[in-house]
Amino acid sequence: MIRFFAAQITAMALVLAGAADASAAGMIDFTGTSSTGYLGGGGASPIPRTTVMYNGNYAPGTIVVNTAERRLYLVLGNGQALRYGIGVGRDGFRWGGMHRITAKKEWPDWTPPSQMLARRPDLPRHMKGGIENPLGARAMYLGSTLYRIHGSNEPETIGQAVSSGCFRMTNDDVSDLYSRVAVGTPVVVLNN
Repeated sequence: MIRFFAAQITAMALVLAGAADASAAGMIDFTGTSSTGYLGGGGASPIPRTTVMYNGNYAPGTIVVNTAERRLYLVLGNGQALRYGIGVGRDGFRWGGMHRITAKKEWPDWTPPSQMLARRPDLPRHMKGGIENPLGARAMYLGSTLYRIHGSNEPETIGQAVSSGCFRMTNDDVSDLYSRVAVGTPVVVLNN
């Protein structure tokens, strides 16, 4: 009888150890969200990404940012979209329009624009890409604007209106979106 229980306990320990290894490798998610936190400092989004029904009139592959909802949708087609939580511009910094992704960068450097430096002279003039950089793990540049869809090391700001006009996501979510879109992807920003 003891041998029977010992074998079952050993088997359960092996299953749990394998699951822990798979979870650490980002293959299984036991948190109930899609974010794994593997990109250092990004943490899980307080608004998990999920596939939702979507009836907008946009072509598959289009990114739709809804600033009022504080959500970003990647249109999948067949009436579905992948929905992500985002941080948006604070009052006076929200905007709308149609652009395209003109560049994509991994662990981008950050140079605050002159307008931001005028408001915040305490900011560094330049920061190398890395975990402390406010652009996070990935950035997608929007047309000829100063704005980007980028990562953040502050997951608590997702769902908030805190930026100077950029759209921030957790590092996990921005990396997921980055892997799904290309330069030239249309981006529709709804500011209603």
